[in-house]
Amino acid sequence: MTTIAHIEALETAGRGLADAAAGAGTDSEVPSCPGWRVRDLLRHTASVHRWATAFVAEALTAYRPEGEETTLDGDELTAYYREEHARLVAALRAAPASLECWTFLPSPSPLAFWARRQAHETLVHRADAESALRGAPGPVAPAIAADGIDELLAGFHSLDRSRVRTPEPRTLRVRATDTGDAWTVHLTATEPPRTERKDEGGGVDTELSGPADRLYLTLWNRLPTDAVTVTGDEGLARLWRETSAIG
Repeated sequence: MTTIAHIEALETAGRGLADAAAGAGTDSEVPSCPGWRVRDLLRHTASVHRWATAFVAEALTAYRPEGEETTLDGDELTAYYREEHARLVAALRAAPASLECWTFLPSPSPLAFWARRQAHETLVHRADAESALRGAPGPVAPAIAADGIDELLAGFHSLDRSRVRTPEPRTLRVRATDTGDAWTVHLTATEPPRTERKDEGGGVDTELSGPADRLYLTLWNRLPTDAVTVTGDEGLARLWRETSAIG
C-alpha cells in the first residue's frame, strides 16, 4: 500500500473510532480490552497520536517517551481525541517524503512507517470502540487488513521482544481467502518468529484461514479464534492468543 493510502485509512479509522466512542459513551466497558472503559481507550489512543505527531512534525531523530495521558472525560475527551487525530493526519500529509525521524520497524521511509503504523494502531482501536458500542468490531477493507497482518507478523513479531515461542520448531500458516495473501511463520524456542510472505508449500502444524479482516482482528486478539478456520494443531492457535499481545 502507498503512504497516501495509509493516511487515508488512518483518517477514516480515526473518525470511525470517535463516532463509535461517542455512541457508546466514555463509561462503557471495552470487551476486547478487559479492564478498560471507553475513556481509557480514547486517552490511550489520543496519547499515541500526540506522540507520533511529534516525531513527524518535529523530525525527531531520537526516541522520546509518551507524555502523560489527558484526564478529560465525556464529550470533552471525545472532542480532544478528534483534535489529536486530526493533528496527526495533517502532520503526515504535510511531511516531506524525505522526512528523517525515529522509527522502530523496518520501512521504506520514516514517513511510510508512521503512516502505516498509525493506520493500524487506529484500525485496531476502532475495533475496540465498535466492540464497546455494539459488542463486535465492524469490517476492515481486505487490502488494509492484509497489510496489517503483514506488519504484525513480519514487523512486530520479528523483534526479539516477541514472546511467541515453541519448545520445538513449529510452523504456522496464515491464509487470507479473499485477497490470496499467505504467510508462513516459523517458530522456535530461542528465536523470534520468522515470517515468509508466501505459502511455502508442504505441510504445516497449523493453518489459520479466512477473510483478511477476520484474520487481522483475530491475530490482534480482537476476535476469538473461532472467527477463522483453524486446521491442524489448535494448541498452536491457543499459544498465539496467549503470548502474542503487543505491549
